[in-house]
Amino acid sequence: MKQLIGIIGAGECNSRIYALARETGALVAKNGFGIVCGGLGGVMEGAARGCKENGGLSIGIIPQEKAEFANEFIDIVIPTGMGIMRNMLVVSSAVGLIAIDGKYGTLSEIAFALQLGKPVVGLQTWDVSDKIVTVENPVQAVETLIKMFQTKH
Repeated sequence: MKQLIGIIGAGECNSRIYALARETGALVAKNGFGIVCGGLGGVMEGAARGCKENGGLSIGIIPQEKAEFANEFIDIVIPTGMGIMRNMLVVSSAVGLIAIDGKYGTLSEIAFALQLGKPVVGLQTWDVSDKIVTVENPVQAVETLIKMFQTKH
């Protein structure tokens, strides 16, 4: 069974952040993992696109009730109709998370992950805990998270 790395971040972002998310998604796929995300635009779309372009599996757990709201790069859409409450499902589905940029939804996902004891790597995101490992680029983000996960298991 393929393990999933959560890539979290804002639904709207600039082209630089989108490129970071896309590269991160690509590296996740190249390392044999799939991604789970919120399935919408911005960071989520960039990550899903990078993952899909590199043969990886992308799962989007969306807040709406209809699958059509997911971005085009999501392989498996899970419509929840739960709004922001779906953030816990994203977090609980992942072995660990990479937070890229982000707003309050990302902050909530970081908090859920820390409460569940899941590793969190931050790339230009919230600095709210010494348990978040801050990195400078997508390569470091993916390598660090994989090491953190493997150390735990």
